[in-house]
Amino acid sequence: MAENRRLAAVVALAQGMAAAQGPRESWRAAALGACRALEGDFAALSVWERERGRLRVLVNVGERAPEEEEFPEGETYPVHQFPEIAEFLHERWASGGEPNAWVETDEGPTAGRPGYCHQRVTALRRRGRRCCVVAPIVQHGRAWGELYVARAVGAPLFGRSDADFATVLAAVVAAGLAQTERLEEARRLAFTDALTGLANRRAVDVRLDEAIERHRADGVPVSLVVCDLNGLKQVNDTLGHAVGDRLLERFGSVLSLCGAMVPGALVARLGGDEFCLLAVGPSADEVVKTADELCRRAAELELGEGVACGVASTEDVIGPVRSARRLFRLADAAQYRAKALRADRPVVAGREGPEDPVVRLADEPPPAPRPPAERRRFRGRGS
Repeated sequence: MAENRRLAAVVALAQGMAAAQGPRESWRAAALGACRALEGDFAALSVWERERGRLRVLVNVGERAPEEEEFPEGETYPVHQFPEIAEFLHERWASGGEPNAWVETDEGPTAGRPGYCHQRVTALRRRGRRCCVVAPIVQHGRAWGELYVARAVGAPLFGRSDADFATVLAAVVAAGLAQTERLEEARRLAFTDALTGLANRRAVDVRLDEAIERHRADGVPVSLVVCDLNGLKQVNDTLGHAVGDRLLERFGSVLSLCGAMVPGALVARLGGDEFCLLAVGPSADEVVKTADELCRRAAELELGEGVACGVASTEDVIGPVRSARRLFRLADAAQYRAKALRADRPVVAGREGPEDPVVRLADEPPPAPRPPAERRRFRGRGS
C-alpha cells in the first residue's frame, strides 16, 4: 500500500511539473509535489550558483516562517555554510558513489570541526522544525541544486527509506526542470530576433493584442513607436552585409537603452530595418520624449543616416482604437511621413489638428485590386 502511495506521489509530481507554465510554476510544482510525497510541512528548491559560491532559494512552500517568502528575491546562503552540498558530490558521488539524500534532525550537533557550524540544524531549531531531508539535484552530470523537505516539531522523524525516496523524487524533479528549460529556450527562440536579441514581430503581435484588450476594457494607454533605420541599404551595398548587421545590432542596443526609460516597454525588431517600441501604461508624452531621445542617439551612430520614427498613442486624437492593426497602421503612417519629410524628430499621429495627415493616411481605404489582365486566346488554324 505504501509503495502504491509513493508511486502515485511520483506521478503527481511529474504531472504537476509538466503542466506548469514557466519556470516559477515548475519550481513551485516540484517543491509542493515533494512536500506532499514525503508528508512534510515545508519544502524549498534551491539552485547552486557556482560562480558566486552560493545556494539561492528559488521557492519556499508549505508552512513558511515569517522571514520566508514564497519566491524570495534575495534568500541566498554561502556554500561554505553548507559544505555538504559540495563535499558530498565531490568526495562521494564524483568518486563513484550515488547522489543520495540524507536526513538532519534538530537533535544533531551544531558544531563539528573548528570554524564550522551546522547551519541546517541551527535553522531547524530556529524555525520550529524537527527534521529535514536534503536531496541533491543533478543535471547533465553536475550538481544543479537541492530539494529540501522539513517536518515540524511533533511530527515523525524522517528515516532511511524517506531519504531513499527523496533521492527518487530529486531525479524526477531534475527531469522536470530539464524539460522546463527546453521549453523556455524554445519559447525564447520563438519570440526573439536572432540578430539583435530583441523581441520579434510575433512577440509584438501577442503583447499588442493583449494591450488593446486592456485599453478597451480599462482605458489603459497604449503607445507604439515604429522606426525605420535610414541608410541600411547603402551600408549593405557599399560595405557589405556583415557591417550592415553590426549597424542593426548597434541600433538595437540604442533602442534597448531608450526603452529602459519607459517602465515595462517592449522593444523589438520587426524585420529588416524596421524596429518598434510598445508601451502600455505610460503617458503618450513620456513615450514621445523617449522617441525623441531615440532619434537623437540614432543620429550619432557612426554608420547609417539616423532613423525615421513614427508614434501612435491611444491618448492622442486618433479616433477609437479597437484593434492592434489600426494602431500599427497609425504608427506606420507616422513613420512614413517622418521619412518623407526627412524629419530628425518623431512624427506623432493626431497632433496636427482635425485634418491630421497621418490619421488620414492611416484611415485611407486600401486601393482596389487591379482587374486581372484579359488573357488572349490563341486558336490554331482550322479552329
